Amino acid sequence: MDSGGRVGYCVAGFKRTGVAGLLPLHHLGPNSSRERAERELAFRGHFEYSLDAKNRLNIPPRFRAVFSEGVVLVTWLEPCVAIFTPSGFEAFTSQLLPEANPLSPERRGLESYFAQNSFDVDLDAAGRVTLNQSLVEHASLAKEVIVAGTLDRLEVWDAKAWHAAQTERAQKVVQIAESLGNAS
Repeated sequence: MDSGGRVGYCVAGFKRTGVAGLLPLHHLGPNSSRERAERELAFRGHFEYSLDAKNRLNIPPRFRAVFSEGVVLVTWLEPCVAIFTPSGFEAFTSQLLPEANPLSPERRGLESYFAQNSFDVDLDAAGRVTLNQSLVEHASLAKEVIVAGTLDRLEVWDAKAWHAAQTERAQKVVQIAESLGNAS
């Protein structure tokens, strides 16, 4: 701590500076520990939030630092909105159909779907993103929403739809797990 009451320290490769480390994380350069931490981060849990009148959504505080380089909002396959980091979305899209013929209608269709239904945004100073109307409509989002982790991304669901989907998944999860067999 210097005489001005400022501290600086590293947490998982992030340099934190400011009064008691409260200011945003600073990128440590290319191929830094930040990128390694982002790859190792798994989005877990679920969080209850409310959209405000401008369709702004709070990102759970524990995940905000990883979105410091930006956010990609995506119309997802289920009736929800996916939230990726830019590098996470790039990894997803590069794995989408890596061996498919780039001229095949299936690959072109998937590439078009994800490119045309994804939006690059930034967190505001309060750690929120604004969901555009097409995303809100796709997911049928009402005021009460659930932000749920799915390991490589977050998903934003209408609270009632998420609870219904959870009930349905709970009834199928054992059967699905058993059908996959034991990989070891």
